[in-house]
Amino acid sequence: MFLKGRIALVTGSTSGIGLACARALAGEGAALVLTGFGDPEAIEKERRALSDLSGAEALFFPADLSRPEDNTALIDTIRERYGSPDILIANAGIQHVEPIATFPAEKWDQILALNLSSPFHLMQAVLPHMTAKGWGRIITTASIHSVVASAFKCAYVAAKHGLVGLVKTAALEAAGSGVTVNAISPGYVWTPLVENQIPDTMKARGLTREQVLRDVILAAQPTGQFVTVEQIAALALFLCREEAAQMTGSNYMMDGGYTAR
Repeated sequence: MFLKGRIALVTGSTSGIGLACARALAGEGAALVLTGFGDPEAIEKERRALSDLSGAEALFFPADLSRPEDNTALIDTIRERYGSPDILIANAGIQHVEPIATFPAEKWDQILALNLSSPFHLMQAVLPHMTAKGWGRIITTASIHSVVASAFKCAYVAAKHGLVGLVKTAALEAAGSGVTVNAISPGYVWTPLVENQIPDTMKARGLTREQVLRDVILAAQPTGQFVTVEQIAALALFLCREEAAQMTGSNYMMDGGYTAR
């Protein structure tokens, strides 16, 4: 269990990619801090299971990370309880699908706040402590939309492009300190975020549900398959290993060949 004694904060970890990453880290002994939304009983069940798996404490904080002050308060609370996180997986994100002409300004602000500003606030809070300790791993969940665009997703595409720029800058600033900063960019993964955007895509493009799945989502990935959350978690776990100490400032695609075209 190579992460025994390490503290890992995984945002957006009550379902999907974040929960899979939390399980992978717990399997290697990390103490987990979870954030996200969902059914309280289901979250508590997962928290207990992660604690049992890791043999370390697992905590849940219901922070609203679209609010800058909640990011700061989250790190302060973790630091008081544990010390500063050794691993940050900034995964929390939201999506909205609509043409620019009618895209609600409040949705733009909300998407950028959670998908881009939250990782900045969290990095700003944890980087000095990681560099002081001489070890740290920061991983962000980006997207194929960090390198390519799709119509009707202006805020998400803008946020994910910006996120990769943030990762590269942070990696340069932390270079040589023992801290690495990377992004993982999945293609289409079957998660609640993808499921929830299907109705909006149906409306925006005038398609049926089956057409969205076949002609918009899976048609974009040459493998014709969804990426799994477990595959993404396995890559995140590898980036936490000592063997990955020289892997920093990179954006790792896991997209079934989407961006190979």
